[in-house]
This record gives sequence, C-alpha cells and structure tokens, in this order.
Amino acid sequence: MFIALILTSCAMKQEETSSLPYYNGPDFTPVWLMEDQAVPDSIHRVDDFSFTDQNGLTITKDTYAGKIYAANFFFASCPSICPVMTKNLKTVEDEFINDDDFMLISHSVTPEIDSVPILKSFSETYNVNDSKWHFVTGDKAEIYNLAWYSYFADEEPGFSEDSSEFIHSEHVLLVDTEGYVRGVYNGTLPLDMKRMIDDINILKEEQ
Repeated sequence: MFIALILTSCAMKQEETSSLPYYNGPDFTPVWLMEDQAVPDSIHRVDDFSFTDQNGLTITKDTYAGKIYAANFFFASCPSICPVMTKNLKTVEDEFINDDDFMLISHSVTPEIDSVPILKSFSETYNVNDSKWHFVTGDKAEIYNLAWYSYFADEEPGFSEDSSEFIHSEHVLLVDTEGYVRGVYNGTLPLDMKRMIDDINILKEEQ
C-alpha cells in the first residue's frame, strides 16, 4: 500500500506540473509550474540581442521567435572543449535537420578574433545547415552580458564579472518558443545531448 501511495503521488505530480522546469537564475534551480498555470512575470526570459552570423546576416531574438533553440558559447580557435561541443551539438542538429521549429545559436566569446570569414570556415568544417545553426559574432560586452544574465553560461554565478573576463563554458541552454530557459546540459557529454533531444521532443508536444 505504501509503494502504491508513492507511485500515485508521483503520477499526480507528473500530471499537475509543467513537462519541463523553468530556470530562473545562475544556480539552475528548477522552477516547476502547475499544469495550465500561466507563466509568472517573475520567470526569466532571454533578453533581446543582435549579432552577425557566418554569412554576414543580422541575427536577432526575432530570428528565433516561435522556435525552440539550443544556445552555447565557443571560440573558433579553441583546442579543447569547443570542438567536442560542436560535434555533439551536430548530432542534435542532425536529429532535427528537417524540423523548421528547432534551431541553434553559438556565440563567439572572442568576437574580436572570430570574424565572419572565420565563422564561415568553422561552420563549414562541421557541415552545418546555415539556415538552422547560426555562429555569431558582435559586440563583446553584449555577448558577455547575454551569457551572464540571459543564459547563465559562466561557471561562477555571482555576476561580479566585467566584459574583459573570458567565458569558457560547456553549458548548452535549451530555450522554448517564448524565450524561457527550459534545460541546461553539458555539451561535452553525448549522453546529455541525448537527454536534450528527448527534452526538445517534450517541448514540441507541450508547445
């Protein structure tokens, strides 16, 4: 009877809460909402942005409006985690290659080095779909502020940084169609990419 009560309670919780949590801060404490509950204004959304991608196109938050997307931070000359992350994210892109409702964005943390031609060469190395996956460069302060305050991508949660410090994070963030952060993953782990694929499918059913 005790086990039955536990299972019933878990089933009720699953039915009563959102399919995936919301993330509202750099400690990545999940926030669960009741099923059909309106998202409170206090829940964090990704800020507006405007960058330039590997094709010289202007990419803004509107580019991703109504899309589920994955976001991460990298630099083209990175010899360690960035190639691993990009290869792993490529498996996610391949999974949804014919799905117009899923996209990716990778922000350069060395925008003063990663010019449009360098980003183009980098994207071609991994044979990405240019219309689905944008590698972007732009104002360094804007990129870093987006990393710290919108995506919580840095390792330290204190927000004491300034734009001269260097971000090197393995975090990949999953953002829903309304701009809410709904998942966080280690981009160097293939298992986490499989988990993200599952979560993307959950969001597609939800939204």
